[in-house]
Amino acid sequence: MTIKMALSLGALSLALTGCGTVSTVLQDDEDAARSLRKQKTYCQSIPRIYSGLAYDFCALNAPPDPTGYLVPFILLDLALSGVFDTVSLPYTVYRQAADGNILIYWRPARG
Repeated sequence: MTIKMALSLGALSLALTGCGTVSTVLQDDEDAARSLRKQKTYCQSIPRIYSGLAYDFCALNAPPDPTGYLVPFILLDLALSGVFDTVSLPYTVYRQAADGNILIYWRPARG
């Protein structure tokens, strides 16, 4: 294995661990919500259908990163998440019907 190939595989694995679809489809709902709360997003919930794209848009809908380092990676991840969300569509449609949206911030009902 060449060094170039090893670096490419390392970059790919890092990209997949930050992928919105991986964060919402393969992880627990609370882990995905915790990650977005940590970024201080303004989103209240995200749908399970195309949840990777919604996750990335919520990450962009947060206070700006002072370094500006994350925005190019999120924009790249939008394309990857669109592909992976389309592939996982039958599963996410089922989960949306069964479980509803992934709640990021939960507020008790008034009454």
